[in-house]
Amino acid sequence: MSPAKRLLTTLLLPRLSTGTPISRRKIATIPTHLHAPPFFCTPPRQQPPLSVSKRYSTAQSPNTKLYDYEAIKSLTKTYPRTCALIDVREPAEFAAGAIPMAVNIPIASSPDALTLSPEEFEDRFGFAKPELEKEVVFYCKAGIRSSAAAQVAVGVGYRRVGEYRGSWVDWEKRERGD
Repeated sequence: MSPAKRLLTTLLLPRLSTGTPISRRKIATIPTHLHAPPFFCTPPRQQPPLSVSKRYSTAQSPNTKLYDYEAIKSLTKTYPRTCALIDVREPAEFAAGAIPMAVNIPIASSPDALTLSPEEFEDRFGFAKPELEKEVVFYCKAGIRSSAAAQVAVGVGYRRVGEYRGSWVDWEKRERGD
């Protein structure tokens, strides 16, 4: 980025978007070909506080435990619940079908979910945030997003993290008896 564009984006645009007046001296430092009326300027896009890389690793994290269909099946029948089964697919995917007793925390549209305070988390998702001491097991459609969610959970401080790599595709296939 050229020095003039850098100056424009760091000095002029943030002030235009907040309505803060800009002194004539500061505008004079911007080359005349970069002057533009405020209605041509758009405020900078805000980024989410935590982003999840689109490149997912399929290698198991050393701090996660892998689950298979039988282990997940037994978890769904256990009461009281010994762990939180978390579906990280988007809400529309979750509504189309999910493993019994699972809750939905969409990792793609809410990558910051596990960093929220318990109050903010409950306001956003409608259920209590899993405690750091509780075991959390993630699944998605095919196992890729669940691996990313497990890595985020470990990074946030969860000590007992699991992944169901077969995920929804495996669950649905086995439940149908294929």
